[in-house]
Amino acid sequence: MSKTIAVIAGDGIGPEIMTATLRVLDALDCNLTYDFVDAGMVALEKHGDLLPASTLEVIGKHKVALKGPLTTPIGGGFTSVNVTLRRHFDLYANVRPAISFPGTKSRYENIDIITVRENTEGAYLAEGQTLSEDGEIAQSIIRNTRKGSTRIVRYAFEMAVKKGRKKITAVHKANILKTSTGLFLNVAREIAKEYPQIEFNEMIVDNTCMQLVMNPHQFDVIVTTNLFGDILSDLCAGLVGGLGLAPGDNIGINAAIFEAVHGSAPDIAGRGIANPCALLLAAADMLDYLDMVAKGNQLRAAIRAAVENDRDQITPDLGGKGSTDSFADAIVKRLKG
Repeated sequence: MSKTIAVIAGDGIGPEIMTATLRVLDALDCNLTYDFVDAGMVALEKHGDLLPASTLEVIGKHKVALKGPLTTPIGGGFTSVNVTLRRHFDLYANVRPAISFPGTKSRYENIDIITVRENTEGAYLAEGQTLSEDGEIAQSIIRNTRKGSTRIVRYAFEMAVKKGRKKITAVHKANILKTSTGLFLNVAREIAKEYPQIEFNEMIVDNTCMQLVMNPHQFDVIVTTNLFGDILSDLCAGLVGGLGLAPGDNIGINAAIFEAVHGSAPDIAGRGIANPCALLLAAADMLDYLDMVAKGNQLRAAIRAAVENDRDQITPDLGGKGSTDSFADAIVKRLKG
């Protein structure tokens, strides 16, 4: 039985890496069909809207989407397409794996950290944003809820159990932000008691940043609020070589969107040298979500083998001499084995 997913190619390098990714998925014989929809600058030019209602309708229909990088115009009152998608479908869990790949340029080896970030509230609600008439005082509300904190922490623990993870670190700033992140920390402590098989640790966010740089191997799963998760997940990506190897999973109760978290890189668009790894790894996570775990693991293994061994075919950002297409060719060849 085939499964149809919504596909948003994206802006800049998006169409190039999406084409490569779908070619690899087809080689895996996943029995997927694709319903292509527009978002971002492409949608604005074609439909006069960054996120057309028809796109939301298609994602809602299929409940799973694979998304390339999108550009939100700066200024002009445009709202981030990514934020809008998360809020519209209540994609409350942002899951960001950071895993080392042999042969890549990075400061550490054998990193395997998953950041689970609350995706819908906290500082990113952007409620109550005001600027005084004299331009001297700006303010915005940070609001965390027990419901939001509970479901993200429980998601992290359930994921840890499912994936055989051993330790969860709840990251907070409850020593200063006693109410907003204090609520999150208290909820994390309560839920941790329900999972005695998982080691639970709590850490203040500034110390977490230092510890990630000094000894990242002490971390397994990090769960935290929206703003802290945004920052820490990028820091973790930096530990393994950058955003070119960073997938992002946005999970809700009724829908999920899997994406490359890097930007649209308009400076290299059309040159055929964009690294498709982040989107490919997001596709592997999507396969896990669709209960095709063996296929997802097969894809990750092929990517790892290509990065490590097919140096002439991988993209220049990973130290190779190849192109987006040759990178995909190398992975397809390994899948066909």
